Amino acid sequence: MARADTGGRFFQPVVAMKSKSVGLKGLSHKSLPLRACLLVVALLGLSACGGVDPDSPLGQRKAIFKQMLKTSEDIGGMLRGRLTFDGPKFAEGAVKLDALSHAPWKHFPPVRESEHTSAKDAVWQRQARFQELAKALETRTGELVVATQQLQLTPVNMIAPMNNVEDACDACHKEFRDH
Repeated sequence: MARADTGGRFFQPVVAMKSKSVGLKGLSHKSLPLRACLLVVALLGLSACGGVDPDSPLGQRKAIFKQMLKTSEDIGGMLRGRLTFDGPKFAEGAVKLDALSHAPWKHFPPVRESEHTSAKDAVWQRQARFQELAKALETRTGELVVATQQLQLTPVNMIAPMNNVEDACDACHKEFRDH
């Protein structure tokens, strides 16, 4: 695609087709800044819609769950061969995952918020069961940390405790997360 110089300020795309130049019809170089500005404002306005306030309970727990997912993917990736297994990094990831596993629950308010959330209504309707599964995850991540301290740091030794962590995540997601 060739470009035509329109006085050094603005450039309009020009396509050569059978020795005829075709530009952006109906747009003068004077209207481009206004139209571009309106487009940017519209896009920014749309991107703000549906955004989650990072300081809201939903924003807080989403941030924690994202960190948990990244950490879990990193250490799980070491066990699945996606990443090179590094014992000290795995142990560090297990400690981080354990700390994170205790964090999101305080960001579930007693009453469901009006914002769109991936949490099912069951979170608020069946609080005892939800808390039971949250505690199970905390227990499993704690056991993973203990395994990194008591067993030789090899992928074979870390598979079972990591599978227990992943099973605890899956159990809660099946009952309480709207996919």
